[in-house]
Amino acid sequence: MKQDRYYFAVDLGATSGRTILGSLVPSPKGEGYVLEQEELTRFPNNLIETGGHFYWDIYALYFEMIRGLKEVARRGITLTSIGIDTWGVDFVFVGDDGALLRNPMAYRDPHTFGRMEEYLRDVVSRREVYDITGIQFMNFNSLFQLYAMQQDGNSAMKMAKKILFVPDALSWMLTGEAVCEYTIASTSQMLDPRTGDLSERLLESVGLTRSHFGRMVQPGTVIGVLTEEVQRMTGLGPVPVVAVAGHDTGSAVAAVPAKDEHFAYLSSGTWSLMGIETREAIINDRSYELNFTNEGGIEGTTRFLKNICGMWLYERCRKEWEAALSHQELQAAAMEVEAFRSIINPDDAAFANPPSMIEAIQTYCRETGQPVPETPGEICRCIFDSLALRYRQVFGWIKEFVEEQGARSKEQENSVLHIIGGGSLNKYLNQFTADALGVEVLAGPQECTAIGNIMLQAKASGDVSDIWEMRRIIAASVDMVAYHPTADRHAWDRAYEKYLNIINKKE
Repeated sequence: MKQDRYYFAVDLGATSGRTILGSLVPSPKGEGYVLEQEELTRFPNNLIETGGHFYWDIYALYFEMIRGLKEVARRGITLTSIGIDTWGVDFVFVGDDGALLRNPMAYRDPHTFGRMEEYLRDVVSRREVYDITGIQFMNFNSLFQLYAMQQDGNSAMKMAKKILFVPDALSWMLTGEAVCEYTIASTSQMLDPRTGDLSERLLESVGLTRSHFGRMVQPGTVIGVLTEEVQRMTGLGPVPVVAVAGHDTGSAVAAVPAKDEHFAYLSSGTWSLMGIETREAIINDRSYELNFTNEGGIEGTTRFLKNICGMWLYERCRKEWEAALSHQELQAAAMEVEAFRSIINPDDAAFANPPSMIEAIQTYCRETGQPVPETPGEICRCIFDSLALRYRQVFGWIKEFVEEQGARSKEQENSVLHIIGGGSLNKYLNQFTADALGVEVLAGPQECTAIGNIMLQAKASGDVSDIWEMRRIIAASVDMVAYHPTADRHAWDRAYEKYLNIINKKE
């Protein structure tokens, strides 16, 4: 491997973004390489409300990319490549002259309210859409955004020559090359994982054709190099821009430091995503019934997963307490409370966005005949116990799918759960998860999305050969904490029966 290889990662979330400089350096232990990272810039990603709609400021994001690249040039660093990852589903319209027709509308915009149901009733049936895409139904998926825009006579959509998902749009602004990266395209609910391309049937249903989108590329593909304009603005040369896993969760899962394929993952944050990597999409009656999703992965894999309401419950309660107690104090208080005293289904509709999360939890417990949690410790213990039990339920469903697919032997089935993201720092919930599932839990890394972005650039440059070399380097570069089942298994079994009875009663 060549020395002094630097990679520039742009990691954009729905509230903030950052640019990171990554490099592979010889391991201090004398074997192989490890990853080093430095955050160069951090900035807000603000929603713009105007004309009755919410938009992302694509130009502000572009400005921040340029600012980060200027800092690289100021330091005299020669970049190997640049990669961009963002949230999913949103897109930009581009006109005949190459100009952006409008800032991209945000998935939080209410213009899709009721439109998903209308589309599935009047245009293409729910089951047909799922059979084509294997994607869970959410009203803000790109398919339903485009349908709403078509019905509303959106002028930008009418004039669009190209439609680029957000990371592809930013790459286009840097290179002038229009692509459609596979992982971000999979979030649209318009991609057929069997063909590996956008569905003509679904595109036609919203008045579009395949030519409206760029060429399909897989993660690790070089898109092009910086335009002369960008070179002039930044002071850099013709640096290659790589299509990493453009969907941030795709980059995060690429960074799971697993030693082999026999693992499950939990991307833990405000929302939790639990799943496995598979070679083929799993689309059948059971996955449809349970609303599992098949999103694009790297090296031809599919991320078969289910969304779970994660630390959203805890974060909303903590906001109501006005952060009077620290995370450590709240978690310590939770550990003083009787286990399984009160249990909820974290994914119940009552917790989607209530005016008061505390009251919603208390009402749920009251309606299901349980002790009503009053103190912060009682409420936090209720949340942590319930999340661990929900994880057990979803983990059990995943095991069912693995058995049906015959992909792994009994001894190989999901022998470890990797927890990545911010939730990997919650040691109590991590231990509860190990106890509830009865498997080893490995927690970390926290900043997995940027790591996956950088390592996919390293793969594109030939510095690493495949995902398993990537994961070996990541495992050597980060500190993971192992959690093993230690609690009374029978106690968790009884709690799980209680959980099932409660959610069945509520339903």
